[in-house]
Amino acid sequence: MSRPEHQAPPEIVYGGEEAAKYTGNSRIAAIQAEMAGRAVELLNLPEGYPGFILDVGCGSGLSGEVLEEEGHVWVGFDIAPAMLEVALEQEATGDLFLQDAGQGMAFRPGTFDGCISISVLQWLCNADKASHHPKARLMRFFSTLYSSLRRGARAIFQFYPENDDQVQLIMGCAVRCGFEGGLVVDYPNSKKAKKFYLCLFAGQEVNGVKQQLPAALGEDEEGEPGENGVQYTSKKRNDSRIRSSKRKPGKDKNWVLKKKEQLRAKGDKTANDSKFTARKRRPKF
Repeated sequence: MSRPEHQAPPEIVYGGEEAAKYTGNSRIAAIQAEMAGRAVELLNLPEGYPGFILDVGCGSGLSGEVLEEEGHVWVGFDIAPAMLEVALEQEATGDLFLQDAGQGMAFRPGTFDGCISISVLQWLCNADKASHHPKARLMRFFSTLYSSLRRGARAIFQFYPENDDQVQLIMGCAVRCGFEGGLVVDYPNSKKAKKFYLCLFAGQEVNGVKQQLPAALGEDEEGEPGENGVQYTSKKRNDSRIRSSKRKPGKDKNWVLKKKEQLRAKGDKTANDSKFTARKRRPKF
């Protein structure tokens, strides 16, 4: 099966009915919530601090729900009009607007306390038009993002790199635009659970303390390089504000059922309850 970014531009892939199907899929919603929760954790914001967060490629607002649950205020943009329409139908709490990330942003300097992005970055490496040059689009995106973040803020990108060259292109452009940081790969030896997070710092020091790249989850016990060549350590880095033990769990069966009931009440099409999520019913006699 080909990668989505190779099939068509994102506004086509996630256009019309596909936007509603994507949002109504309980499995996708659960995975998105888990990855967004991890991204928020990697932002390393002070506990109880209501940050002003930018969601790049916000889609239908699934990541925004996680930000709201964590007490943050958010602004999101996406290139797919159909996804934003679904977000409006779902009464997303964040401010939304239509924007191509490759064209950059025009926010005031130091506007945001952080940025998250789920499954978007690899799309900027694909040329959907003759005028699209991936490196130029990445440079425009990272340069304007760097300006929009307060100094010391973090930008966390969960993405699906196609190959090592793509990773080097993305990281190289980010560094040239002023960012520091690196790649955090959770569960590097698992084919299904492996996730890539690009953790960028818009300025290295915070209150006089040099920022450290967070440790990956499921890292190698002996500190040997994983299959992707990234070094892992057996001890968690000294980053006291990252509290993995306090992370909220992913969306469970009851949350999925409640979400489906809300969508059905609005008249939206949802997938039938599977044997894994259907409520148990009393037998009839």
